[in-house]
Amino acid sequence: MTSKGGCAPDSTQSPNDFETSLPENCVEYFLFLVEEPSLDRRRKISKLEELRKSALRFSKGVLADYIWQKDEFNLELRDDLSLPPHLHGITEYGDSVEDEWLMVYLLRELSRSDTNLWVRVSDSDGEFLLIEAAGVLPRWLSPETDHNRTWLHQGKLYIVPPGKGADSELRRLSLSDALSVIEASPGTLVHSDLVEAEAFYRLEKYPGHIASSLHHAVVTIPRKLAFVLHERPKAVAPAVEAFYLRDDASLRPFCSSPSTTQLHFPPQDFVSVSVRFTRVLFSQILSQRFDPPPAWAEFLAKEPTPEARHRLEMGMKLTCGFELMVHRLDKTDSRVVREVGIILDDIKEEGEVNILPGDQDIKAWKDSTRQDDESWLDIDYRDLERELEGKAKGGPGTEGGFGDVRTQADLRKLVSRFETFLNDESAGVEGAELSDMDVETDSEGDGTDDDEYEDEYEDKLVSFDEEAFARMMKEMMGLPVEVETASQGTTAANKSSVSASNSTQHLNGADSTCTDEDDIGKLASQFEAELNENGALKLDPIPQQGAMLRGKESPLRTSAMESGETEHSDDEGEIDIDYNLAKNLLESFKGQAGMAGPAGNMLGMMGIRLPRDEDSSEDGRDTSG
Repeated sequence: MTSKGGCAPDSTQSPNDFETSLPENCVEYFLFLVEEPSLDRRRKISKLEELRKSALRFSKGVLADYIWQKDEFNLELRDDLSLPPHLHGITEYGDSVEDEWLMVYLLRELSRSDTNLWVRVSDSDGEFLLIEAAGVLPRWLSPETDHNRTWLHQGKLYIVPPGKGADSELRRLSLSDALSVIEASPGTLVHSDLVEAEAFYRLEKYPGHIASSLHHAVVTIPRKLAFVLHERPKAVAPAVEAFYLRDDASLRPFCSSPSTTQLHFPPQDFVSVSVRFTRVLFSQILSQRFDPPPAWAEFLAKEPTPEARHRLEMGMKLTCGFELMVHRLDKTDSRVVREVGIILDDIKEEGEVNILPGDQDIKAWKDSTRQDDESWLDIDYRDLERELEGKAKGGPGTEGGFGDVRTQADLRKLVSRFETFLNDESAGVEGAELSDMDVETDSEGDGTDDDEYEDEYEDKLVSFDEEAFARMMKEMMGLPVEVETASQGTTAANKSSVSASNSTQHLNGADSTCTDEDDIGKLASQFEAELNENGALKLDPIPQQGAMLRGKESPLRTSAMESGETEHSDDEGEIDIDYNLAKNLLESFKGQAGMAGPAGNMLGMMGIRLPRDEDSSEDGRDTSG
């Protein structure tokens, strides 16, 4: 079997064990024709070959203009002694999870093409279709017993049930065992409309989503690259990946030198042309911070308008990506990359004047000036809140929003489970027992008012106040905080806000004198001491008359800060969740090294914009060589 993008399983294992060795970000699929055992083997192989050709024609027809993130949909005929003849494929989808679900959509549609066709699909997580439907699965199905039990047939989802009699014990099925059940008694397989609806929920947007997932953007690039992209538009995917995963060593030889003699696409003879990306590819290249190489810097400085500069900057990133891709031409097995190498050889042999298109030729290309709206990149926290409340942005009946009753219910269920886990004294590092949470039962035993009071009090201790957390984060970073009025909070809250505001003013006044890291460290310590003195951070829980009160001096805080611990508690006190969460969140944001990440996204939703950490950029993707 030919390796596809590093997704080939260990060749020393049998086909039944392929799923256990599947690398990350790969999806694997099997297509079997389950017919009468007496059918001639050669005839079955012939039918499988016809099925393979028709499947590839179908995928090319549906995905004519689609750009795969990594590997394309592929099938090969396999005939070995361990399994009946079948079609097999492995696709690496990289950072685009949508490619995996598009693969499932293709396989589901193919399963309708023949009444004897049974399709199995899995990824590195195992039965990911069952993971999607985890909330509605029968109790006998678990991650330990679901192996090879999921099949697609006639556009439906079927599950191989437990056996009967001597085979009634649940166990991990091999691929050959599952095929034996399908061949012997296909009518015993379980089909549930509810499970199928949950598993196929992400497929509802297809095939319309195929076109909407593409993004066209006008960029300014060398004419030579414009011709290559016109001839091989799908080459944009490996080029963006090469740029996205670049390092200083790979950039230095040809992108960081003033000389252009070693460049395949020197910055000259520029043209502005529309390039087709997927949304994932476009966001990857747009989000990259990249200092212009010397050969490009003078052109960027001459652009008269921000729009023209933006187009040239995007073209610079894309061109450098192609330079990196072609530079590694002898180390790749990608067909489209090798085709780009052949095109460059033809240009070199016949001359650019004889091959490269003129301005009028470029204007005649399809969608040569198409520029799609980029508003889908913007995230508004107010719109997010509206969506989570089940209200679409444009009002009732508006398409394009994800907020609905189902989303709202799922989020509430998630929060409820999290709070239940926090309140569960028996829960440990192994996590929450979700099975118990899914079953609604009446409580047993006689409850007392004291128990209800304690439960309510515990809920208050572990509940997460989003507004208070956002306010605390702004206070710690020296951002201005609005003082609450009497109608918005209590007098104590007003005092805390005023104290934090005064501290913020003190920080802003002192910040102008900070010139190095030592001054910043001293200022941070001074600011933290003032906040602690006024009780703004509420760091120290101390027991008083059986209740945990915050805001007073305690030796616990001093010892914890001196030892560098991020959590501080005693046998009778509670862990300061807000302080530890804030500190860990800031450390997580710093670890993003200027890139997009969960910490930055969470803070952005709260309206908090942190400055980039310019001094600790170690990732080659953040700076140029």
